[in-house]
Amino acid sequence: MIAYPHPITPPPGYAVLVVSVNRGPYLVPAPTTSKFKVNGQVVPIPGEGTWQVAVPAGQHDVRYTDLMGIPLITTGILAHPGTVQHLSFRFGGWRNRVHDGRGTDVTKFGLWSNYSILLATLVGLGVVCCGGIGLVAAFSSSP
Repeated sequence: MIAYPHPITPPPGYAVLVVSVNRGPYLVPAPTTSKFKVNGQVVPIPGEGTWQVAVPAGQHDVRYTDLMGIPLITTGILAHPGTVQHLSFRFGGWRNRVHDGRGTDVTKFGLWSNYSILLATLVGLGVVCCGGIGLVAAFSSSP
């Protein structure tokens, strides 16, 4: 499968998947560090913007994964021959989501964003470190 930056006409028995991808709030844009996959097959999308992909008619698993293959956003579509399906992948500050052409959230799985994972990790480390220091201080000050 190939992603095109311009509108395409679906071949017979195919549909067109119009994929919009935002940059996300990250220092390095999310689409440049992630892989776009349709039914497990990598479709090279070089970055943010709107891309057109011809897909065979039928049920498809559509996802963005990180470089190690861990899903960031997943959804499913039922493509009918000759139709155009819109999906908007939004890498957000708190959660990663996907919406259809009408703005409906069609996310099957949306991993928390890098920022929310970092925040939860820092809070966890803070509790462990400060809690450990508090326990040591409590036991060392007892008579």
